[in-house]
Amino acid sequence: MSDPRPTGAPATTVTGAPVVPSPRNEPAGPLGPTEQDWQRLVGIIGGAASIDLVCHVLPDGDALGSALATGLALRTLGHTPRVSFGDDPQVVPASLAHLPGLDLLVPAREVPAVPEVMITFDVADPQRLGLLRPKAEAARELVVIDHHTSNAGFGTHRLIDPAAPATAVLVDELLRRLGVPLDLSIATCLYTGVATDTGSFRYAATTPATHELAARLLATGLRHDLISRRLWDTQSFGYLKVLAAALERAELDLSAAGGLGLVWTWVPCADLLLHGVLPEEIEGLIDVVRKAAEAEVVLVLKEDPDGSLRGSSRAKGAVDVAAVCARLGGGGHAYAAGFSSHDSVEATVARFRAALDAPR
Repeated sequence: MSDPRPTGAPATTVTGAPVVPSPRNEPAGPLGPTEQDWQRLVGIIGGAASIDLVCHVLPDGDALGSALATGLALRTLGHTPRVSFGDDPQVVPASLAHLPGLDLLVPAREVPAVPEVMITFDVADPQRLGLLRPKAEAARELVVIDHHTSNAGFGTHRLIDPAAPATAVLVDELLRRLGVPLDLSIATCLYTGVATDTGSFRYAATTPATHELAARLLATGLRHDLISRRLWDTQSFGYLKVLAAALERAELDLSAAGGLGLVWTWVPCADLLLHGVLPEEIEGLIDVVRKAAEAEVVLVLKEDPDGSLRGSSRAKGAVDVAAVCARLGGGGHAYAAGFSSHDSVEATVARFRAALDAPR
């Protein structure tokens, strides 16, 4: 069998030793970044005196893992990057407390009003930057690294690949071009990102190259079993109570989506307060509701303290929920998307169902 590495590329080393990133063994999607795009970003980073790395509000493992992995890599190159996200207060979910590089995290107020270079990770829309949106719009260079199909393109420099299963995959591409090897800390951040957005390598976007990347990350000696336990198998007792109430509220609409079915529920803010549960703790609740065999589409509405609703939707492959959520001002991926609403629960569900049944 021939060596798939490019000529002159370093070999993967023994467990625990740095692993120099290799290129993806499949091309970027037709809408993905070109080599010229990557080299321009390398030049931007190389010439920057100040770099801010920003992910979306209520960050998940792909968003925060990607930002921290990049921050750790830039620190090895002599930069002093800041990592931030636009929530106040900033809360890192307990499931992500294992991520190395959290010492790079700063409050949104400490990001300069006019950043020299700001790089966003996993941000499909500027609204998802929260408090950091004005600073992003004022940045001299605003680089967007993302994999959402709904990303219409913002910023001064865009590296968007809808074919990538996670933003962390694109960060791996960047690190290869920067010449930064994969050490245990960087690999932990990247593995968390890839595992999060592929549903532990279960979702359709997972490819052979995704598993090859996972193998390179595992070669650094990371404990994937402990990461997986934190991401999916550890919850507070209060969460179980919130989950139970959400399941009790769940409704099944067999006629929705042209007869493919919709199951939906909602979580009032009062439930979180009653059981001492943070909003970020219930992000995985949808993965329980989506198990209903009778429904192609699932919708979970989460009420914020101001009464607004955040809708999360998933599909099993027959419906493009990114297109559905886009009709409601949101977006995401074909299999996973979201939107916001200031209507009542009943009105929001009715709007979602109408969008679901609209001609495609």
